[in-house]
Amino acid sequence: MTEQLVILARPGFEQRAGLLSGELGIAQIDQNLADRYVGLALVVDRDGVGLQLLGPKPPGPVYCDFVGGSIRHRRLYGGGKGQDIAKAVGLGHKGFRPRLLDLTAGLGRDSFVLASLGAVVVMVERHPVVFTLLADGLERAREQALAEPELQSILERLKAVGSSAADYLSCLEASQLPDVIYLDPMFPPREKSGKVKKEMQLFHQLVGTEADDADSLLPLALAHARYRVVVKRPAHAPHLDGREPGYSLKGKSTRFDVYTLKKLP
Repeated sequence: MTEQLVILARPGFEQRAGLLSGELGIAQIDQNLADRYVGLALVVDRDGVGLQLLGPKPPGPVYCDFVGGSIRHRRLYGGGKGQDIAKAVGLGHKGFRPRLLDLTAGLGRDSFVLASLGAVVVMVERHPVVFTLLADGLERAREQALAEPELQSILERLKAVGSSAADYLSCLEASQLPDVIYLDPMFPPREKSGKVKKEMQLFHQLVGTEADDADSLLPLALAHARYRVVVKRPAHAPHLDGREPGYSLKGKSTRFDVYTLKKLP
């Protein structure tokens, strides 16, 4: 069969898969064809909606998860406001709790970390399939958080919007402008080949390695943020749009470039 994105329902989830097929305009394949299909699939099963590469001995699906695994560990033991990402957006500065706009949300992990530290975050994701994963993860998390007040409080500070950055920003009034805009364009390809995480491999196949218009996001963000724009980059990658930041916070593999517009309150 041809290599293209399809929707696959595991037994018992055909109705939801059919709804997604109609919403996204993506063909649905039968369960009995799954073993013969090679390519990307949105898999609908008891764990939610996941992205999976089907073929010989396929790895399991990748889901958006705000509750368990590494995201839970980071929420509980991740270093709090001492993390570079928190410092970059201004969390911890005299009690500053920014209204933050993540214009390249992906699966929302950085947004969740920032919300867990007190920021109010709107996650904007333009790719309809990635947004489907993000919205599904948020919905499942809210269901699971009913018995966990702390997690429920964090999720109340998170909102997901399916839109391009330009379209979303064009609809904001002056009073709605975010304090901080956060950008994390997909990392460019590595010069040296190596094992890339399963999730990154799937996303490279789905949306490419880095959006062609990634550079245009920075001037757009600078025109709409109140206090600063923060750009997450690989440690040794060039600056987005070739613009030098005011300063950077650099770790072993990741760098946060901070573009200051005015002092934090």
